Amino acid sequence: MMEYKTAEAPIGVFDSGLGGLTALRQLQRELPAEDYIYFGDTARVPYGCRDKETLAGYAAGDIALLRSFGVKAILVACGTISSVLLEEIKGQYDIPLVGVVESAAQAAARATENGKIGIWGTAASIRSGSYARRLKELGYGESVAIACPRLVPLIEAGKTSPEDPEARAAVQEYLEPVLAGGADTLILGCTHYPLLESVIRAEAGAALKLIDSGRESGATLKQALARQALLRRGERGKTRYLVSGRTADFERLGGRFMNCDLSGKVEQADAKCYG
Repeated sequence: MMEYKTAEAPIGVFDSGLGGLTALRQLQRELPAEDYIYFGDTARVPYGCRDKETLAGYAAGDIALLRSFGVKAILVACGTISSVLLEEIKGQYDIPLVGVVESAAQAAARATENGKIGIWGTAASIRSGSYARRLKELGYGESVAIACPRLVPLIEAGKTSPEDPEARAAVQEYLEPVLAGGADTLILGCTHYPLLESVIRAEAGAALKLIDSGRESGATLKQALARQALLRRGERGKTRYLVSGRTADFERLGGRFMNCDLSGKVEQADAKCYG
């Protein structure tokens, strides 16, 4: 496949749905001059309940779709793909592919004071053991890993307020074992989860340190581009939004999370054509 080694090329970002917008928002702050192509595979969300073979097909299609736009790097803003597949597949590509596991684990190791770290992730992410394994390598073996299957559907439905009883009930359920285990730090191992930060704070208070995996991975991607002299200079860049599902739903909810009006700015794309 053709190499794209120019600083003027856009950066690709993909996720199963809305969650990757948390990572995109941080990238826009860190690297405002860059152009971005965001793809949310909203027709097939959530990824966290899929088997590895299915996920491999999804990832191949998502990456091929972004590469068709000539991206110079890709942020894999999906915690499930990052956990289950990224280490296996990133060597197959001639552009940087950055995930969320490594940067989030290192940030949690820096943040914890008592060495006890909680991990929230999708069922597939937790089953892979990627976060717990990396934390153990960093010297932090006391981790509490919790699969949180209820959270992504709630977030995709826009239920992210502390006043929403379903959101509070789900967050309470998944916080209980983390707090019972004495964790002082919690990795939000899916980029959807920071959208529930206000609910988590309402239940756990300010003492629990929250690690936003998308935010941390943005800094890692910036370093990767800097090493290859691929950082773009100039005025503020543009962002193009693509989804595989209904554009109207993404415009409504995504605009709220990005604090901007996305009406008429979201295009439909089908990653299955590229897989």
